[in-house]
Amino acid sequence: MNAKSAISKEIFAPHDERMLGAVQVKRRTKKKIPFLATGGQGEYLTYICLSGKINVTNKKPAQASITKVKQFEGSTSFVRRTQWMLEQLRQVNGIDPNRDSPEFDLLFENAFDQWVASTASEKCTFFQVLHHTCQRYLTDKKPEFINCQSKIMGGNSILHSAADSVTSAVQKASQALNERGERLGRAEEKTEELKNSAQQFAETAHKVRFWWDKADC
Repeated sequence: MNAKSAISKEIFAPHDERMLGAVQVKRRTKKKIPFLATGGQGEYLTYICLSGKINVTNKKPAQASITKVKQFEGSTSFVRRTQWMLEQLRQVNGIDPNRDSPEFDLLFENAFDQWVASTASEKCTFFQVLHHTCQRYLTDKKPEFINCQSKIMGGNSILHSAADSVTSAVQKASQALNERGERLGRAEEKTEELKNSAQQFAETAHKVRFWWDKADC
């Protein structure tokens, strides 16, 4: 089980939440935390996770949130840290709209963090899911997305691409089945024709033999 699947199962599932997306990050500017130098928990991995409580009536998240999750060195478990409701997110800054960049900023009502994702593609995927979730589930006070590449904001998102890929695969499979069905249908027709021809040939041969035998008499 990978880290994100483990986080979903360990942190969110017990609270009837579904993890919608996650990105592994580290700070661009490290904060000074004195207690770490005096017997703290040491090094850790950080994940920014987007999750939602499921509304059983329409399968949509009743509420969505962004949670900071940590995994400390030497531990296989994860710890839930700071959590913000999605409504508290004010701005998402992609830093550079002209290139794939792992850096990004998140501005909340009462917090501001500067992050670097483990990869630019992981950041892009998380941004696409985050933007889609904000557009779909926030009725007002939607966060501002700035300095983001067009593929995050437009119709070429990974969500649309995935949907298009699935649709294309279904269409191709359906076409293949139809073609196979047509071929099988033609084969059955051919078999039936051969069967009829064989039967007619057998009947004709039988009649010819009958008349030859009668002629010999």
